[in-house]
Amino acid sequence: MAALEFLLGLIVGLTFFAWKQFHFKHQLQKILSTYSPSADWVNSLPPISLVRRELIYLNQQKKQLEAEKEVWQELIEQAPFGYLRVDGENQLLWCNQQARELLQIDRWQVGQIRLLLELVRSYELDQLIETTRQSQQPQVQEWVYYFTQHAANVKQSEQIKKSPILTSSVTKGVKSVALSGYSFPLPAGEVGIFILNRQPLIELSQQSDRTFSDLTHELRTPLTSISLVAENLLKRLKNPELRWVEQMLKETNRLINLVEEWLELSKLKADPSQILNYEDIELRGLLFSVWHILEPLANRKEISFNYCGEPKVWLQGDKSRLIQVFLNLLDNAIKHSPIQGQITIEIQAQLIDTSLSSPQIQIDIIDSGTGFEIADLPHVFKRLYRGDKSRTRQSLSPAQGSGLGLAIVQEIIDAHQGLIKAQNHPVTGGGWLQICLPKSVLEKKIDNSVISDTLPH
Repeated sequence: MAALEFLLGLIVGLTFFAWKQFHFKHQLQKILSTYSPSADWVNSLPPISLVRRELIYLNQQKKQLEAEKEVWQELIEQAPFGYLRVDGENQLLWCNQQARELLQIDRWQVGQIRLLLELVRSYELDQLIETTRQSQQPQVQEWVYYFTQHAANVKQSEQIKKSPILTSSVTKGVKSVALSGYSFPLPAGEVGIFILNRQPLIELSQQSDRTFSDLTHELRTPLTSISLVAENLLKRLKNPELRWVEQMLKETNRLINLVEEWLELSKLKADPSQILNYEDIELRGLLFSVWHILEPLANRKEISFNYCGEPKVWLQGDKSRLIQVFLNLLDNAIKHSPIQGQITIEIQAQLIDTSLSSPQIQIDIIDSGTGFEIADLPHVFKRLYRGDKSRTRQSLSPAQGSGLGLAIVQEIIDAHQGLIKAQNHPVTGGGWLQICLPKSVLEKKIDNSVISDTLPH
């Protein structure tokens, strides 16, 4: 009886063991088949061989991935741009040689994890990382990075030897560099940042501007002499020679205006704070006085002027420079508006941006033309840039501008610590110039009501 029970138990145990083995092999085959392109060999091998084969395959894959990682890391290490990777706590995980040179990171070693703030004191870089992490979207930021005292005290010879890209800045005693940052989110709250050095481009642009300024300064005297000679010849000549001299005088005066505008732009760029004479300005009155100057041009096209805003808005600025700004912008608006069109100026005097400590005055100038070409919008404030030929053809005058007007406008607004941007109005479709100026002087005797004045043609 005992032998029968033992035999029965043995049979049950062996059956259960066989079932477990079959179930284990089936599960193992199912798992391994997901990692293999073909499952034909899975059923023909015992489990131990399957596991051994798969482990060898995974080990080969691991080595291959590690080799590829080393190749890519070496490429980034030798790349002509900087790269940083920080974790969710803003600890620097890795950076390449170019980033160490651009940001003067000399207290960090590969494999060492330290807070980025301990190595790089840059508010803009911190904001770029934080914005990227919160939005989970790539971000772009441009800023000027000022070296910390520790980095600035590094010997000049060592900097030049280790960082050729900073040679010009170091030799000139400059302790800053213009940078562009391109960030993108990574898993687990990490952020990767590519950093480009804009300093050579800025220095090249400055050198080009200086060269052109010197050239225009030298041209001013001979052009003035040619103009005087042409004016004297006008009194002594008759047609057809008279027409030729008149055309020569016209082109000479155009060149003189170009030279004067470029010299003025260079002066604004060099030291804007020294050329501004601040005073209290009533903005609405200034705008209407500018319009009255341009009214004869507007009457030729039967264009009306519409003002929307508070009746009295005061700010502090250079009156003559702001008149120059609005003369340029309204003149352009008249040229680009159709016959019987309308030019609207809207004023908002309030705390537009809550991140700013002082109230801002927003000035919107909207014409009724065809608007800017999308391709021209990023370039309208660049020097000597003239685009949007469809808008240019609307002008009744065949003469074209120098291409410096909007550049001068931007420099004047920048000198007032303001902002200007160009876009197309979503309702009218016309050109829309928006200016924000700091309202450094409070309004005086302001009526809270909003008025709308329209001057007919």
